Amino acid sequence: MPTPASECLYCQNNETLHNLMIKIGDLEVSQLFLFKEQSYTGRCNVVYKDHGVELHELSDDQRDAFMRDVAKTAKAIAAAFNPTKINYGAYADTLSHLHMHVVPKYKDGYGFGGIFEMNPQKTTLSDAEYAEVIEKIKAGL
Repeated sequence: MPTPASECLYCQNNETLHNLMIKIGDLEVSQLFLFKEQSYTGRCNVVYKDHGVELHELSDDQRDAFMRDVAKTAKAIAAAFNPTKINYGAYADTLSHLHMHVVPKYKDGYGFGGIFEMNPQKTTLSDAEYAEVIEKIKAGL
């Protein structure tokens, strides 16, 4: 059963969201967030502007714009942190809001060679360190 917008983490822009992520800014059709959990340095979430849509429900233009936002984010992360590989995940089993996890992976780093963990709760940063990561990503956008 789809999550109503009234209960959606992204639509409500509530404390739960702010405890998990920091908004970096607006993209063409999405919002860009940095995960506070940084076991994967530079991990972001690209969140589509509208609630309750599936990727296959978007028009060609909407889908292309969303994927441009995802690619732009990945390019900025690659320029900022030089990961070995970037993983992508579009999970929404319990939250009906189109979003794409953009997860940089580093050889010999946390979780390399496996599926990324959603929230390993191993690495958090200081406010200054979050700001530095965000500035590096913004420089590539």
